[in-house]
Formats: sequence, structure tokens, C-alpha cells
Amino acid sequence: MSDKISKSDAEWRAQLSDLAFKVTRKKGTERAFTHDNFPKTTGTFRCICCDEPLFSSDAKFDSGTGWPSFYQPLSDDAVAEHEDRSFFMRRTEVVCARCDAHLGHVFPDGPEPTGQRYCMNGVALRFEEKS
Repeated sequence: MSDKISKSDAEWRAQLSDLAFKVTRKKGTERAFTHDNFPKTTGTFRCICCDEPLFSSDAKFDSGTGWPSFYQPLSDDAVAEHEDRSFFMRRTEVVCARCDAHLGHVFPDGPEPTGQRYCMNGVALRFEEKS
């Protein structure tokens, strides 16, 4: 992981779209099936805020949920997980370990080999196709 990044809300707002700011900096969620960047090619999904590599297309799968889903992050230190008790639920929030951008949540109902489903907001990710 690269050095930790910290910016003010004003700096993030200047860099991000309104929806990306709401999702990544204010822990929002984009509506299911609304993000059109679900590439089928090989590459890396990076944090929209700090460009840190987070997930490989090799670990991506179609969960049917309407959000990009992965069975594992690119590396053990790419993301951090925190307990989320919002909306009267108990979930595990996933954030970018470098800039603390809210990415989505992880659930224990994914495919092998991990059994995990990292359900991410598409607007929180930027896809970089492998050249």
C-alpha cells in the first residue's frame, strides 16, 4: 500500500463527482444496476479517490446483486474492514486502506475459494484494463 492519504471534504468534492463523493466520503450507496462500468476484460479495479489498486478482474464474479462483486481483494492490505451497525443492521464495511473511501460491504455468501462476496459500489472504483 502507498502512503496514507487524508484530504478535506472540499478537496474531495473538487476531485469527485457528486455521486462518488456521496458514496466514498459519506458512506452512501449507489442504486443497484445503475453503474455501467462492469468490464468483462482483464484488469485492475482501483480506488476512484486515490487510485490505489484494490481488486483484480480475476476475482470478479456476477453475484446478481447489481453491484460489482469480488471474492477477494487484490492484496491483504488493499482494503480495511469495519463493523457497520447503520440502518439497524450488522454488516462489515469495506474501505480503501489508503484513503478510507467507503467502497461497500463484504458478506459471507460468496463463491469459493474464499466464500466471501465483496459487494462494491461501481462509482467507487475505476477500471484499468490490462495492456
